[in-house]
Amino acid sequence: MNFPAKPQQKKNIYLDYAATTPTDSRVVEVMIPFFTEKFANPSALYAASREVNGFLNDARRSVASILHTLPDTIFFTSGGTESDNLAILGTARAHAKSGKHIITSEIEHHAVLHACHELEKEGFDVTYLKPDSQGFISPKKVTAALKPDTILVTIMLANNEIGTVEPIAEIGKEILKWRKSNATMHPFFHTDACQAGGVLDLDIEKLHVDLLTLNGGKIYGPKGVGILFKRRNVSVKPLLVGGGQETRVRAGTENMPAIVGFAKALELVQENRQDENMRLIDLRNYFWSQLEKNIPRIRLNGADLAGNEMSRLPNNLNISILDIEGEALLLYLDEYGIMCSTGSACTSESLDPSHVLLSIGLPYEYAHGSLRFTLGKRTTKDDIDYVITYLPSIVEKLREISPVNLQVNPQVNTHPKYHQR
Repeated sequence: MNFPAKPQQKKNIYLDYAATTPTDSRVVEVMIPFFTEKFANPSALYAASREVNGFLNDARRSVASILHTLPDTIFFTSGGTESDNLAILGTARAHAKSGKHIITSEIEHHAVLHACHELEKEGFDVTYLKPDSQGFISPKKVTAALKPDTILVTIMLANNEIGTVEPIAEIGKEILKWRKSNATMHPFFHTDACQAGGVLDLDIEKLHVDLLTLNGGKIYGPKGVGILFKRRNVSVKPLLVGGGQETRVRAGTENMPAIVGFAKALELVQENRQDENMRLIDLRNYFWSQLEKNIPRIRLNGADLAGNEMSRLPNNLNISILDIEGEALLLYLDEYGIMCSTGSACTSESLDPSHVLLSIGLPYEYAHGSLRFTLGKRTTKDDIDYVITYLPSIVEKLREISPVNLQVNPQVNTHPKYHQR
C-alpha cells in the first residue's frame, strides 16, 4: 500500500489552536492606531501621552470587568510565561519569610514547572501532585499536601495538552477553609488560565484564586502580551526592574498596541463563548467518532467526552495511535496541509514524550504515538472530513513500515474510549 495521493488543490487545515490563534480582524483594527497615530509613551506628561494613558486605563478596566475584579489588580505582561513566572517566582520570593513550601501538579505547563525548579535551587520545597488517569487533580490531594509553611498553590485551570478542566473552584474553597481554620493568609492560590480564556467563566470570586494568568495568543489576540491578576494582599517581587510602570510590579514601557488588542480579544471571546463552545463540542465529538470508526488501536487521552461537557476543553482532542511515532505522522500530515501537534507545542523541539501523558499513566510508547488536535473559530466539518480522507491511510502505511508492534496492556487501557480491532 502506498501513501494516499495528494489532492490537486491542497488545503491548509489548521488544528493547533491550543498553540496559538489567528488574530481577529476586529482586534487588529483597534490596534492599528497605536502603531501610527497614538504612539506616545503612556508615562509622559504631555497631552498626547495622557491620551494614550487613558486608553491603557480603559484596557485595564475592560479586563478587570470580565474577571469581576478591580482595575488595580490587573497587570500587563509579555505573555503567559512571564505572568506564570511573576506569579510563582515573585510571590514565593516576596513571602519567603512566611514559608518555603509550594504545591503544584506534575502536568503543569513548563512555565510553571521550570519556575518551581528554579525555586527548588533557592531552597524552596515543592510538592508535585500526581493526577488521576484522566488528568484531574483532586482537591483532597491538595488539602492533604498543605503544611504550615505552604505559601503558594499553583494548579492550571485547563491543561494545554489533554484539555482536562481542573476543579479550581473546589480547590480554592478548600484552601480558603484551611486558611480560616489555621488563621493565616497563606497559601495564596494561582491558576494558569491561558487555555481557558475564551472558554470558561473567569470570575475570580467564583474561582477563589488570588493570582490568575492569561495570554493574548490563545484568544485570537496578539502574541507577546498577557495579564496577571493579583489580589491586593499578595506581594510579588518584580522580575523586571527599571521604571515605575504597572505600579512597580513590571517595569518597561507598556506595549500599547498589544494591550488594547488583548483587551478587545478577551471581550470578544468571552461574549460569544457559550455558543462557540457548543459548536466546538459537536465538531470535536464528530471528529472523534470518525477517528474511532476508521482507525484501529487508537486511544483518547484525557477526560471522557461523554462526561460533564465542561470537564474537558470543547476544542481539545488528544489521542494516541499505537504502533507509530507521533512525530512521523505529524510530518506526513503536514504534507497534506494538515497542521496539529504532538505533545506540547511549546516543546516541539524536544523528542522526549509528553510529561503530561506519562504522568496520567501512559507508557513511553503510547506517549510517543500521541497527537493533539485543537479546533477553533475557523474549523468546519469539511476540515474534519478532509483530515479523515487522508489520516487513516497514512496511519495504515506508517504501521506497515514501523518496527513497533505494541501488545495492548489492559492495565493501561482503562479509558472507556480505548479501542482495539
